[in-house]
Amino acid sequence: MGSIETVIHNNVATITFYHPSSNSFPSTLLQELTDELNTLSKNETVSILILKSAGTGAFCAGASFDELLSISNYEDGSRFFSGFANVINAMRKCPKLIIGRIHGKAVGGGVGLAAACDYSFATSKSDIKLSEIAIGIGPFVIEPAVSRKIGKMPMSEMTLNPTAWKTSKWAFEKGLFTEVFETIEELDSRLEQYVAEISSYNKEALYEMKKVLWEGTNHWESLLYERAAISGRLVLSDFTKNALEKFKK
Repeated sequence: MGSIETVIHNNVATITFYHPSSNSFPSTLLQELTDELNTLSKNETVSILILKSAGTGAFCAGASFDELLSISNYEDGSRFFSGFANVINAMRKCPKLIIGRIHGKAVGGGVGLAAACDYSFATSKSDIKLSEIAIGIGPFVIEPAVSRKIGKMPMSEMTLNPTAWKTSKWAFEKGLFTEVFETIEELDSRLEQYVAEISSYNKEALYEMKKVLWEGTNHWESLLYERAAISGRLVLSDFTKNALEKFKK
């Protein structure tokens, strides 16, 4: 269930992900997104990627609670959280700039996706939350991406207050969002203008800049999977199973 759709116009590829449960991610959708990012990375006709989700509600609710509840062994748990590691590493290694259209709220892995974008547009409704600690796990896989953008202290502030939403203004001030608008219409208008401008620049210069922006992250190739293993172990705890059941209700 869910979908990944890509539209290429001129030299800009727009990837739209969708899932009926607030644009959350089961493992199959994470794999589809990873594959699409890797394919577009090699597409010589594309110089800019836009990452967005469908609808006008949440941007992304993070991991699929249904799938989290179904995990019954360490291997499956580690594999599931490796799905987010795969996506973030694909975004990191993609030679093209990735522009995020964060039109609504983002939770958990959704915050990680926003953080892995190179430039991001949001609205006044794009509040963010890292709720993982409240369900007995933690934002281990996405932490490097989020900390890289906003720093360790703001990251810990979010993580250790897992039931509190941070406003889009807070996210903008910390550097997670690059530009924030009152409405989706204003966001889309500015996004169109920005992408038309930046996609006209020298592709080679943009590629070299992308490498500079992500300097010092090569160790993520192993780090994110080590982090996925931590989450894979913790998700099996009785605490997490009970907490997920309560959250679903």
